[in-house]
Amino acid sequence: MDFHLLGTFEPAAGLRRQERLLLAALLLDAGHAVPVDRLARLLWHDDPPRSARGTLHTYVGRLRRALGPHDVVITTRGGGYLVEPGGHTVDAHQFAERARAAAAELDQGERVRLLEAALAMWRGPLLAGVADDEARHRLGAELIELRLATCELLAELRLRMGHHDRAIAGLRGPAAEHPTRERLVALLMTALYRAHRQAEAIELYRVTRELLATSLGVEPGAELRALHGRILRNDPGLERPPMPAYAVRVHDQWLPWRSSGHPALEFCNTYAGWNAPRSPRGEWLRAYATFAVWSGYVDLVDQTTVHRLVERGRAETAAAGEVLAEARNLRTHLYACLTTPDAPVSFGIVAGYAEAAARHSRFGRDDVGLGRWSVAGSAGLRLPLYAAARAAADLLADPRRFTVRRCPAADCGWLYLDPSGMRQWCTMGLCAPSESRHPGAARVLCA
Repeated sequence: MDFHLLGTFEPAAGLRRQERLLLAALLLDAGHAVPVDRLARLLWHDDPPRSARGTLHTYVGRLRRALGPHDVVITTRGGGYLVEPGGHTVDAHQFAERARAAAAELDQGERVRLLEAALAMWRGPLLAGVADDEARHRLGAELIELRLATCELLAELRLRMGHHDRAIAGLRGPAAEHPTRERLVALLMTALYRAHRQAEAIELYRVTRELLATSLGVEPGAELRALHGRILRNDPGLERPPMPAYAVRVHDQWLPWRSSGHPALEFCNTYAGWNAPRSPRGEWLRAYATFAVWSGYVDLVDQTTVHRLVERGRAETAAAGEVLAEARNLRTHLYACLTTPDAPVSFGIVAGYAEAAARHSRFGRDDVGLGRWSVAGSAGLRLPLYAAARAAADLLADPRRFTVRRCPAADCGWLYLDPSGMRQWCTMGLCAPSESRHPGAARVLCA
């Protein structure tokens, strides 16, 4: 049986409101015994009658009769009642699992999709038609907070991707329900400003400030006040989402600047911080679409093929994910080949990918009439992987391989060609001594 608590709660016909509220309390804590005293305080607003225990026993009996045919079991345990796990689903639990999984997703586009799917499970206020505001808060404060945090995260991602109107649409409802939640208000003000609705953003601040003063007796926090000031003076920094330093936006994907002098090195440099412990923040290739776009950005794959690969990757997510995992594995072993004097295992792995790429390669003429090797469409989703493997093989067979340098900084390790042997730091300049850094080096390398 499926129980829907995220909106109107109608578990079974014939149940009274207090019986439905009791069932909701047990379902939200499914698998754990809820003490009778707690249930009594909830149902009678902290003023239960002397007959509360007997009445609860009667309610539980009615619930058992109504839900028994649906294999939903309520047992008595340790001075309380619990709904046994199994035989039913609870949308509140599913939402919590999906929201936390979405928050942990590294791929920005996939995270947005998962967050949207999680929030779509809410059909209205928690336990609408059963719980009043007090009972709703007591039963589901953590769940409501998770919903708001999920709304805020989704809005942040939409703003980062430049989807201002979608951010506004998603924030309107939550901000109206929680008008004193300053983070929601700040995100909505930012979205309105970027959508060229400055007057609405300023009016929203005025209304929020007035409400905070009358209801809580406080002024807006420093972050909201600062945002208001930036909007008033048309701060150009608010016009666009923050971006990583030394990055370029290509087909809605963030990619690092080309700086190394060879596609195989650019491939290695899609990870930031090789010398440091592995970190999700260092990963540029967070999705198959990013990998496909990158292959076009460094001229390994033509743009028509890139668009086709992106669309196919969206349709075949499992296969695309496997290719992306292989690409990261190839990148790790290529990096080892280029930075370790003798790495026979890694060389063998790179060679295996290169040989597979050769089986799918063809020789033709480019737009200016020059001959060129390229990976054929028969490679399918693996086409950018094989294109990177071909570039790796070309570099490993080129004497320029011996001019490859690795940035020595502990949090970098990017690779570049340096025939002179005179350079000490990579062209990013983020890891050079402070007196030698580029003026933009204070910004993070990878968002």
